[in-house]
Amino acid sequence: MSTPIVIADDLWDGDAEAVITAWLVSDGAEVAPGDLVAEIMSEKAQFEIEAPVAGVLKILAGEDAVIGKGATIGVVA
Repeated sequence: MSTPIVIADDLWDGDAEAVITAWLVSDGAEVAPGDLVAEIMSEKAQFEIEAPVAGVLKILAGEDAVIGKGATIGVVA
């Protein structure tokens, strides 16, 4: 069973988009719940994205990808 890594609707104010500035874990790497896996930036504010569950990370949106709230940027299986 896969668990998506979704950008929370309440992570920042407004409807601005964000950019994935860095993946801190490689595609295919093992992650644990709470591990920092990515950093995103919206309107000059940086946010850290954590793994929701333990498993193997599959990256769906690469670095520099423009994303919106609710976007799925990866999955953990």
